[in-house]
Amino acid sequence: MSQDPYYLPQSFYDFAFMPRFDDNIEHLAELAEPEDWDYKNTPSDKLKPILHNFIKYTYKRIAEEKKVAVSANEQYACWNTGLITPNQEPIYILFEKNRLDNATTYWHFSKFVRRGEWGLNNFSSLPEMAHYFEDPSCLVYNTRRELRANIEHIVEDNKNRFPSSFQGMPNYGLQNNIKGAVDSAIERVKRNYKTAIPQYYEGNIQLLLPLCLTDPTKADLALVLENFNDFYRASTCLTLDMAYNNARQITRPDREWLKP
Repeated sequence: MSQDPYYLPQSFYDFAFMPRFDDNIEHLAELAEPEDWDYKNTPSDKLKPILHNFIKYTYKRIAEEKKVAVSANEQYACWNTGLITPNQEPIYILFEKNRLDNATTYWHFSKFVRRGEWGLNNFSSLPEMAHYFEDPSCLVYNTRRELRANIEHIVEDNKNRFPSSFQGMPNYGLQNNIKGAVDSAIERVKRNYKTAIPQYYEGNIQLLLPLCLTDPTKADLALVLENFNDFYRASTCLTLDMAYNNARQITRPDREWLKP
């Protein structure tokens, strides 16, 4: 076990031991603003899988930014989850020094706490929430840029993500279908900038656009756009559950089309 209370491994599970993970996630969901944290189309063995992943990947960013507070006596630690209560009070995750025999982590989960609760009095200052971007313009689709879509790659490498009715189609026919959906998505984002939804992936902000394959009012997939400064590149797509899971890391997505 690392004996350094300031050691911040990349994985939440290497940072702290949290028994009864599902029970604790359920408590966090009850403490926070009401929100649907379940997948709609993807089977999962986890309770509230979107919230589960939110905590796991928020910690990863917190560790990168070194935003974990440790008490002066090195017996407690906390970080800002980025969530709030219905009364708009920030929620933190509190840890105590791990005293279990054969412990493999320095920290042991204690509880989720509101900013005003007594448990946070051990800290002279409280850490800020995770931060994912410096330039807010990266969150908005620039309609002056070209979108270069590798349609062939999108189909060949992601066919299992398409609705079942499309998976049996020949690739050429499906590529033509995707081309039309991409064109429609570009026109849609020109009319409403909120159509493009940001997600954080491997240190970068990407944008998600809806791919409506049969019904213009219902997205079937999310097209992923990488920012290359002078143009956007699209070479993959996500299921709506995957897209919502990724987008929620930054903020609760607008539900104009991303409705997993």
